[in-house]
Amino acid sequence: MSARSEILFLAHRIPYPPDKGDKIRSWRLLKHLTQTYAVHLACFVDEPDDFAHADFLRSVCASVTLIALNPMRAKAKSLSGYLNREPLSMVYYRSKALQQAVDALRARPLAAEVVFSSSMAQYIEKPLPGRKRIIDFCDADSEKWLQYAQDAAPPLRSVFAREGRLLARAETEIANWADANFAITPAEAALFNRRRGLKKDVAWWSNGVDTDYFDPVISFDELPAPADVVFVGAMDYRANVEAATYFAEAVWPFVLKSAPDVQFVIVGANPVRKIRALDGKNRINVTGRVDDVRPWLDQAKIVVAPLRVARGMQNKVLEAMAMARPVVATTAAATGLGVTPGEDILIADDAAVMAQEILSLLGDSDKRHRLGVAARRMVCERYRWSEQLKRFDAALGAYSSSAMEPSEKLASSA
Repeated sequence: MSARSEILFLAHRIPYPPDKGDKIRSWRLLKHLTQTYAVHLACFVDEPDDFAHADFLRSVCASVTLIALNPMRAKAKSLSGYLNREPLSMVYYRSKALQQAVDALRARPLAAEVVFSSSMAQYIEKPLPGRKRIIDFCDADSEKWLQYAQDAAPPLRSVFAREGRLLARAETEIANWADANFAITPAEAALFNRRRGLKKDVAWWSNGVDTDYFDPVISFDELPAPADVVFVGAMDYRANVEAATYFAEAVWPFVLKSAPDVQFVIVGANPVRKIRALDGKNRINVTGRVDDVRPWLDQAKIVVAPLRVARGMQNKVLEAMAMARPVVATTAAATGLGVTPGEDILIADDAAVMAQEILSLLGDSDKRHRLGVAARRMVCERYRWSEQLKRFDAALGAYSSSAMEPSEKLASSA
């Protein structure tokens, strides 16, 4: 492939900095593609501070189009989806300004168009002759909404169920017109591939971890106070908010009953009111945004991932394991990771059982060390980005071999 062949890369959120699960994956894919292509990036920015990274992105991309997205206004606008029987998620990410920018970019002689997340596929739905359209769904987002519906009370139950049904239909339609489709794990791909009406298989490539960056041997100039138990995640994301509040209300009291002096720290940007209300109560500390999560992981005795609803792959779990921290997680949080319960991670879905696992680790430093060492070994063996992106390249090459010249295939180097 000529080093200057062009592609379009669309994402629902600016891929940099890679400080959230979806941004970690989209950034790694974008960075990988820029090694071979001149990439035209177009995406939304839902946090104003992220505009500060525009110059950096322009240094690695052929062009960068950033469209501001106000979450409150987007939510209000998405309600119009009820009138047209559309998924609210699609309307949420619909923008005339971005569509105009994408149309202008599509007029260029692009080798391919790569879309990150189903909600952005609407911008390239119209086919162009000889143009490959590649969708990285990452997760089956429709399944997340259906899971939310199971636990929600009316009227949200019907709202979430509707979104799940309509989004599943849209995902299937997108997969059928796309030339190549990807999910984040075999389990997520299987969810797509079992669907009635799907005409094309969805392949998968997994997230990785930068094990040189998340390395327990690194020394940090400044360290927070040691923490007994830590939860890391974007604290304006519904699943993380529910996980943290569940842990604080259902699990943590069991722990404090036997170990009243321990500390629980919630580390993550944009904590919502419900999370901020936990700060300073029952030996719980809420940090808000931190520049680097690694010192917090470094100082943690235990990392918890008590998610009740989880899709795809939990980067927060892999990063903690890469830092050789013992992790106690729910089944939902560990799904798709290929972990071995009891060997490199502890799994507990019942609140009392999770508390007991935490207390057991708090009282046994050798057990914490053994679990942490095994966790890092597993991540290093299975989750290096270079190996995972080779899977993407191999699958993409198989999809495109019949329509693209050999020189137009992605390079296999990560």
